[in-house]
Amino acid sequence: MKTSTPPPFDPNDPAGIDDLLSADEKAVRESVRQLCAQRVDPYVADWFERGTIDDIRGLTKELGSLGVLGMHLEGYGCAGMSATEYGLACLELEASDSGLRSLVSVQGSLAMFAIWRWGSEEQKTQWLPPMAAGEAIGCFGLTEPDVGSDPGSMRTRARRDGDDWVLDGRKMWITNGSIADVAVVWAQTDEGIRGFVVPTTTPGFSAPEIKHKQSLRASVTSELVLDAVRLPADAVLPEVRGLKGPLSCLNEARFGIVWGALGAARSSLQAALSYAGERTQFGRPISGFQLTQAKLVDMSLEYTKGSLLALHLARRKDAGTLRPEQVCLGKLNNVRESLEICRTARTILGANGISLEYPVIRHMNNLESVLTYEGTVEMHTLVLGQAITGQSAFR
Repeated sequence: MKTSTPPPFDPNDPAGIDDLLSADEKAVRESVRQLCAQRVDPYVADWFERGTIDDIRGLTKELGSLGVLGMHLEGYGCAGMSATEYGLACLELEASDSGLRSLVSVQGSLAMFAIWRWGSEEQKTQWLPPMAAGEAIGCFGLTEPDVGSDPGSMRTRARRDGDDWVLDGRKMWITNGSIADVAVVWAQTDEGIRGFVVPTTTPGFSAPEIKHKQSLRASVTSELVLDAVRLPADAVLPEVRGLKGPLSCLNEARFGIVWGALGAARSSLQAALSYAGERTQFGRPISGFQLTQAKLVDMSLEYTKGSLLALHLARRKDAGTLRPEQVCLGKLNNVRESLEICRTARTILGANGISLEYPVIRHMNNLESVLTYEGTVEMHTLVLGQAITGQSAFR
């Protein structure tokens, strides 16, 4: 038995999880953290308040230069990094803001992954290199105004007209939609659900931005309107039919959320811990009171458990053994617990907790959306319920 002196206790890493990361993984994390600290953190509260990101194309190019766009994909200008490195990047991005992680997630795990996994060689060569560099922005059109958790009931249709395809329909709650150069749009056809690579300059395509949001305000969210959008025959993704296509992309993005939500939780936890040490009541810092300590301990405990779960799932993904149900497990737990951490942090800050001078209310509001998108709590619960019991309760 070794008797060496253990390292000092780190309040930000109570279980010493950093010991499980390689030097390369830590280096990726640090590079993303530095970019966020310089390029995002000083401005993001203002972006959230105004509902816009200044110079979003410039920021996207900087993210591309760093290598985080489609970073877990191989070839075509993509960095080819591990799932663990991608997860750590998502955590750092969302520690700044969920909207920033959404931009990267939709770009890499939805739009780029769809083309990379299911596209033709011509589609990959045309779109993936500029998307990896941040020179082209992508979006992913699946959700519709009346169709959320049941994508098989989508009403957007694509019909053949000679050698062309003609698309009609609407998509809703589309991240990056109004700034995208290319949209991956899923539609019903006589051959089943198919995916289409749609340049946003195509006549009949428009993407009005959705306003009046109280969540993900530092993110572009749009409707996609497809009014007789005519596409050539080679616009269709050739390698997939049915829901397998979009669901495979969602599984990639959900994995990033497993990690990303923890970033919002960490930021809020650190803000609460710092505030509790500085705020005095009844002649002492509130961090010295039992009820506040109980909150901080519970928050730290759930963050640590979520971090261990995320890392375990990442190792499985890198080993090729990660199942979709396990991604559901991670998304359900980590977003739910991260939201509770943010809510508890808000109570520690008291009235200051609702001010954008602190990150907590922004993260809390953002996670209300993250809780719902790319699979609601109900859907992930039913997926796991079916996996555990063998009984489907969806209908």
